Amino acid sequence: MISIAKTCLRGIYSCHWNSENERQNRTCCWFSFLSFVSILALSWMYVCFIAFNDRTEVNDEAFKSLKTWVNCYMILMIVSAVLATYCLLLLVFGLLHFVIGEPLNLHWLHKVILFFGLLTIIICTAGVCIMWGKEWKTVYMSFQATAPFLHLCAVVALTLISWLVFKSCHEAQTAACKVFIMMTFIFVSAAVFLCPLAICSPCITNNLPPKPSLVGHRGAPMLAPENTMMSFRKSLECGVVAFETDVQLSKDMKPFLMHDHDKNFLLRTTDVKKKFPGRDGDNHTNFTLQELQTLNAGEWFLRTDPFQSVSSLSEEEKREADNQTVPSLSELLLLVKKHNVSLIFDLKNENNSTGFENSDSYYITDTINKSGISPDKIWWLPREYRHNVRNISPGFKQVYDVVDEMVADGGSFLNMKYSSLSAHKISELRGKNVSVNLWVVNERWLFSLLWCSGASSVTTNACHIFKNMSKPDWHLEPNKYMGIWISADVISLLLMFGLFLWQRKRNRFSHQNKEEQRGVPLLKH
Repeated sequence: MISIAKTCLRGIYSCHWNSENERQNRTCCWFSFLSFVSILALSWMYVCFIAFNDRTEVNDEAFKSLKTWVNCYMILMIVSAVLATYCLLLLVFGLLHFVIGEPLNLHWLHKVILFFGLLTIIICTAGVCIMWGKEWKTVYMSFQATAPFLHLCAVVALTLISWLVFKSCHEAQTAACKVFIMMTFIFVSAAVFLCPLAICSPCITNNLPPKPSLVGHRGAPMLAPENTMMSFRKSLECGVVAFETDVQLSKDMKPFLMHDHDKNFLLRTTDVKKKFPGRDGDNHTNFTLQELQTLNAGEWFLRTDPFQSVSSLSEEEKREADNQTVPSLSELLLLVKKHNVSLIFDLKNENNSTGFENSDSYYITDTINKSGISPDKIWWLPREYRHNVRNISPGFKQVYDVVDEMVADGGSFLNMKYSSLSAHKISELRGKNVSVNLWVVNERWLFSLLWCSGASSVTTNACHIFKNMSKPDWHLEPNKYMGIWISADVISLLLMFGLFLWQRKRNRFSHQNKEEQRGVPLLKH
């Protein structure tokens, strides 16, 4: 049975059923290369998992280039997961070879795949650095949420591989080699055991801040087509305190809701190619509001399923989604007024060279004032004509996206990307009675982290997920975390000490057996 297992392992790792010998130093180098690529593949998979919160940015950029919807981020995730799984399985088979004493003859096909895997990781990492560099802030930020768990995983992994280290040390031929192996292992172990001293997480605290309020990003785009009335109604079911949307002016100077702008602004979310052949490349000034409202703004959602959420909708909801049109700002203001929620919006295509009276800000402010909505329900974000808007509508809440600009203007409301502010800065601002809204937050780990940090509210696509959270996914008091940390380290140390003694005893027994087989008399002590 053992022989069959050895043969199978040899066939998988070496692609040879018969044992073949290579130079020992060469096989060790290839095993080290495999270990290196495996670590990189796992690290890249971690980056993909963290960046999943912002996956729509990748897919939207891909659409701009391809002019057709492709879920590029999901493809990237699948390729990364396959690569990481392949490397880890190959590494496990290599460790099993080491345990049972089989030579580590890695087949050339595995070597080629590992090289291609390494090249893929390098290209993807370079791509993030060049085109999506801000995402590294998110990765760095994620360690505040994952570091305590990564530490525990590192302790477990260190304990499991310690017996291999001890075995290598006992079998080393020279004292210098033994000392090098043990000193390296002691240094690595000390770093792992003491790394919690460098872990700083807002979720390790005695005082948990209140849960952030929810702002519906273009409504509830996981449950309905973005920036449609159905989407905003769905977000009301999540208990949002405000709608976030995007406003543009049509050819006849009527404000309407649409995120994409410039040329091809209708291509992604409407059937403009079908309704207005040859005009899909036009910009907002080429369409009247009446023309825009003849477009279907929901069929694309059912067809592309951008969040893999369409299957959760009922047949009635699917029919409703399929009949959505491009809303006007006036329609949304009626819903805002009826349900007493707030409204924050980005203003697309603002041209500040024509003066305030001819600007988009003027027409939009006029539309808001005519709606009869309470002024304090408007969170005014556009900065181009902020002071003009303040003069004619002093009741609007002025919202800023730059801290220094807010301070200089005497404001008290920030709206920023979630990775722009540290937990300490958020806490400092909240201490000064500044409201902090962070966008766009879609994953539970990130919402939990910002909850612990003290954010006032978050703009989200996933309001239906966050509405049911009564507490962060994890939150520990400092003393309790210290107890877990020290207990894990002590248990690991005891297990390592036991494994060291076991390997020492096993090595002595093996040495005695070899000496007896050679006929060398053993000295009695």
